[in-house]
Amino acid sequence: MKVLTQKILLKASKVELYIRREDLIHPFVSGNKFRKLKYNLLEAKKQKYTTLLTFGGAFSNHIAALAFAGKEAGLKTIGIIRGEELADQVATNPTLLFAQQCGMKFEFVSREAYRTKSDPAFIAMLQDKFQEFYIVPEGGTNELAVQGCQEILTAEDAQYNFVCTAVGTGGTISGLINSAVDDQKILGFPALKGDFLQKDICKFVQNKNWELITDYHFGGYGKVTEELIQFLNQFYKENVIPLDPVYTGKMVFGVMDMIANNYFPDNSKILLIHTGGLQGIQGMNQYLIKKKLPIIEYHG
Repeated sequence: MKVLTQKILLKASKVELYIRREDLIHPFVSGNKFRKLKYNLLEAKKQKYTTLLTFGGAFSNHIAALAFAGKEAGLKTIGIIRGEELADQVATNPTLLFAQQCGMKFEFVSREAYRTKSDPAFIAMLQDKFQEFYIVPEGGTNELAVQGCQEILTAEDAQYNFVCTAVGTGGTISGLINSAVDDQKILGFPALKGDFLQKDICKFVQNKNWELITDYHFGGYGKVTEELIQFLNQFYKENVIPLDPVYTGKMVFGVMDMIANNYFPDNSKILLIHTGGLQGIQGMNQYLIKKKLPIIEYHG
């Protein structure tokens, strides 16, 4: 799809496109992270925990959001970070530096060890080292997170035929599925390769009003192409709406491509959920500069 035809495409099509700016909820705990953490923080305080512990990678939106939210809630925070080499890169990593400035303590582990993060033995090791803590899963997804994400849609949103969201760990789309009306279709655009997300989502939902669109991951989690960067920059230029390259940007690209290929019936009203993640653009641009690729234009 030629990105220069975005406005022409929408004018020529017989669908209406809307964007829910969840990224504007909070300057540091934006989008789905605000929704996912809302009830988890309340539960942690209810159970008298003083420390939150979670997991994430080098430029994790979740790590940054939880660090700030924990600080605001008066809770200590610990981040188990994937990649031992990052221990020496905190000062030059905008996400980790921000989290550290919010008071988060880090434990850097190898990628091999990180893959065992849910194993009882690994959790026991963390408890020996850090004592008592409330665990928030990687990406924030659990039943309380889904409860928070169910609040994204309101009664007024019943007018939309399709609701589209990026998918990481499945919490956001699960909340949307649970709160959608019967004649709405929820479309999820995974940022990762593979079909394992089907099982993860089915843990939280019973409705069948959803589908995963798996054609727009651009190579996998955190992967980008010049075509995607061009799209993000053109979308920003035309609409003054920044999109992150890992999640929402890929979803919006996918929806526009599907419109161009007549996926949606005439007169459809389509709601796109902007789930935030803009803090990751700075780190992505560092990577793009090293690779001598065009950068993402964003003046946030």
